[in-house]
Amino acid sequence: MLRLKGKKIDIEAGEHTVLLNNIDAERLGVRSQSRVRIDNKGSTASAIVETSNTLVDEGEIGLLEKVFEEVKAKEGDVLKIVTAGRPESIEHIKEKLEGKELSEHAINEIIQDITDYKLSDIELSAYVCGVYSKGMTNREIKDLIWAMIKTGDSIEFDKNPVFDHHSIGGVPGNKITLLIVPIVAAAGMMIPKTSSRAISSAGGTADIFEVLADVTLNTDEIKRIAEEVGGTIAWGGGVNLAPSDDIIIRAEYPLMIDPYPQVLASVLSKKKATGADYLVMDIPVGPNTKVDNMEAGRRYARDFVSLGEEIGIEVRCALSYGGQPVGVAVGPAAEAREALMALEGKEVPTSLIEKSTALAGMVLEQGGVREGKGKEEAKRILESGEALAKMKEIIEAQRGDLEVTSEDIRLGEFTKDVLACDEGYVGSIHNSDIIKIVRSAGAPHDNGAGLILNKKKGDKVEVDEVLFTIFSEHEKKLDEAYKLAKHLDPFDIEGMILESHPEFKTV
Repeated sequence: MLRLKGKKIDIEAGEHTVLLNNIDAERLGVRSQSRVRIDNKGSTASAIVETSNTLVDEGEIGLLEKVFEEVKAKEGDVLKIVTAGRPESIEHIKEKLEGKELSEHAINEIIQDITDYKLSDIELSAYVCGVYSKGMTNREIKDLIWAMIKTGDSIEFDKNPVFDHHSIGGVPGNKITLLIVPIVAAAGMMIPKTSSRAISSAGGTADIFEVLADVTLNTDEIKRIAEEVGGTIAWGGGVNLAPSDDIIIRAEYPLMIDPYPQVLASVLSKKKATGADYLVMDIPVGPNTKVDNMEAGRRYARDFVSLGEEIGIEVRCALSYGGQPVGVAVGPAAEAREALMALEGKEVPTSLIEKSTALAGMVLEQGGVREGKGKEEAKRILESGEALAKMKEIIEAQRGDLEVTSEDIRLGEFTKDVLACDEGYVGSIHNSDIIKIVRSAGAPHDNGAGLILNKKKGDKVEVDEVLFTIFSEHEKKLDEAYKLAKHLDPFDIEGMILESHPEFKTV
């Protein structure tokens, strides 16, 4: 045991990390990635050790903000430091890496230790990679869902039923939530939507709606707004609903992977924790999406429906076209603007209206609208202006500007057009390349970073016509995104003649 003077420190590291001087680490018998327990007069926290000879002096311990707050420390407090044992969950992670089926107990241990920040970034990444490479049975996934739910809070609504929708993502420009939620709420149904930030996309729904309103709501606010207004669009990471999910997402983000079992558990645990009785799932299918073929999409649908039934949620799934971006806008501000344009009745791509009203219609049918008439009713609500009025209520309730219009939203000031090098027709657009370009421009962190498509699949293209325009808040990032766009060349331009036979040769 050591007694060391606490020092608040701000560095890029895991939230539950402490810094020890090398001499103190040797005295305590620990090294980098070892575990210690910090005690400040009964307030305790576990943390992962990093060592340094420069950032902390001998006799000091550097605490990152999360640990500093958890032990209720003040600068200069003398803290008791003891070594901590290796969590049992590490052995279970090794079992998964070896391809073994995990018991309910093992899954509970892993999720509890993730929630309690007892795993290092390396160990957490090992868990993500194990699930990604070895998969899970449906029994394991069901146990994972319940483990994720019980380690966090749940919302108990006084009104019911509760409706929800979710898209597994993978398609850039998929801002449909900003139309679906106000349409459903305008129909008198309650839809408390919690959404994630970007993992591997150019912007999650929370990133997009944050352009218009505050998405960091607590559980009481989500409940109050949903019951009073009918709908919310909140960031799931702002509340303690299945908190392990957002910790796991941070490990997935740099790896740019989304393990299949974790997708199922992530969605259903959050939906159950927010009290959902009915759920419509959007599963985009197409090249360069998370689901690249119909059979994989059907597998997702079967598993969502069966797992939903086991945890008490009626799930309907739609396999939607994911062969190119939805609408023409990609990036937080660009997508928020396009969604508002649709609500305002301005001209927007048909794909955005069709997909949004089709999925909203499925939710409406779960709520009692006659089967086959949901889409028609959703379109009526959208075209009548009722959905726009409801969106303004939601924005105001979430501390946004009630008077905001699509014209008020500004994209990044630095722009560059990407031109066609060939003439022909757009044969395909590579979704994954579009996402990489927009992220290179600064999204989702810079909400003004984005891309506007001038051409889509099937459109005729002439040499030097603008294919798309990149937006960025920083000139250097714009240059990087433009270079990447030229390198990736995300548009396939095809002529009407694919081959000629016999091949013509000159003598």
